[in-house]
Amino acid sequence: MSRDLDAARDLAADLAVQAGRLQIERRDTLRMGAPKAHANDVVSDVDIASERLIVDAIHDAWPGDATQAEEGHGRAGASGWTWIIDPLDGTRNYVSRTGPWSVCIALYEGDRPRMAVVHDPAANETFSAIDGGGALLNGEPIAASSGPPLAEALIGISFQPNPKTKERAGRVLRELLPLSGDIRRIPAALNLVYQAAGRLDGGLALDTKLWDIAAGALIAREAGVTLGGHGPDYSTELTIGAGQSLWPELSARVRAADV
Repeated sequence: MSRDLDAARDLAADLAVQAGRLQIERRDTLRMGAPKAHANDVVSDVDIASERLIVDAIHDAWPGDATQAEEGHGRAGASGWTWIIDPLDGTRNYVSRTGPWSVCIALYEGDRPRMAVVHDPAANETFSAIDGGGALLNGEPIAASSGPPLAEALIGISFQPNPKTKERAGRVLRELLPLSGDIRRIPAALNLVYQAAGRLDGGLALDTKLWDIAAGALIAREAGVTLGGHGPDYSTELTIGAGQSLWPELSARVRAADV
């Protein structure tokens, strides 16, 4: 089944902006729910309301499509198209007011990512991409960093804050921190789109979920970021990204430390 990907991107961007506006408006009155997988895996009523806003509109527009959504509003579909949704990537930052967060929407045809949107509500920035069509920020083309050497590079790191993954991240940080220009910890989607915009020279994400990286990874790849993991393809277990010249050194260092 064919799909107008420009129309899909327009809808996704509009929904992401609507969800971001809801998040800003309700930040002072949010209510926290019970933690999910572990004590640091938090969720608020705003996460759930944002997801419902997005999923309901997608189902109205394309009732045959499947959805995978972080807060449980997914469903099966028969069209061969699946929407991957993280309504609020970076809930801990959002709740504590200590950093950025984003709204993430990706569209897959089978196993292939075809369209992606990542919206930063606080900065009013919308990153997007269509498979084979390049990456955009607020409608203007963006491109990855040309890649300075690791000793000068700004590297992003993202990881799930459960005990096992924190130990894993600690091993990687012990390797990278003395060797890199500097490191920033940010949510996975923004890590990837900041690489796409050249703000970060490289980055890595550990033990994510598909909705954390699906949208950001397509945008990064369309901007010229090289992506991989322990093998030639990135995964939720490990995603490494960098400009072409930085990629060999960064990926080798991360893979050596992540054992």
